[in-house]
This record gives sequence, C-alpha cells and structure tokens, in this order.
Amino acid sequence: EVQLQASGGGLVQIGGSLNLSCAASGFTFDNWAIGWFRQAPGKEREWVSCTSSEHDSTQYEDSVKGRFTISSDNARNTVYLQMNSLKPEDTAVYYCGVVYWSYYTGLCKPSDMQYWGKGTLVTVSS
Repeated sequence: EVQLQASGGGLVQIGGSLNLSCAASGFTFDNWAIGWFRQAPGKEREWVSCTSSEHDSTQYEDSVKGRFTISSDNARNTVYLQMNSLKPEDTAVYYCGVVYWSYYTGLCKPSDMQYWGKGTLVTVSS
C-alpha cells in the first residue's frame, strides 16, 4: 500500500526556515515524480515544487524560487522541502504527492498526483 507522511511544519517567524519531510512506505521513489503543494485557508491547492528523475526536471513556482529547495534521500525513502526566508504568504498546509513517471504530464499540477500524504501546517508569523 502506497503511503506518504509529511512532517516538519510549525510556527516560524518571518525570514525563518523550516525543512519539511515526506516519508514514503509501500514503494520507493524511483520512477515516481514527487511534488510539494500547499493550500491556504479559503484557497485551492497550488503547486510549490516538483521533481522527476525520469523526466530530468525540477520545477519551482515563481514565488518560492531561490527560497525553497526540493531534494530526496533514496536511502531514507524521503523527500524534503527546505524552506528559507519564509514570508507570511507561505502560510498554508503543505502536502506531498506522487505520480508514477509514465502518468506525469510534467506540469506539476495537483490533478497529476496519484497519491497524497496528510498535510503539515506551516504558519509564518509577522
């Protein structure tokens, strides 16, 4: 059974950092595209970053470029999202999602993902 568990969220001040983790069980990240998404109160889920080794691509939404970094540790079967220089507008529930590489459109859309983990809340205070 494919399971994902996101963690690492919390309360942080403006300019602070957090490192989110997405641990996988029931499968390995090989041959899967992985994405981080977020959903703020009253808003739709939006993409933050996606990576796919099969497509040789890593993408970041414009507002997080230069501040967020997606990475993976295959030995731990975990994907990370390092978030630096956090802003109040980064406040949201963050989710990780995966899609098998052959089904991935390359557009990092929430609708692309086949499996989701439960979210982790990030709150950036002013």
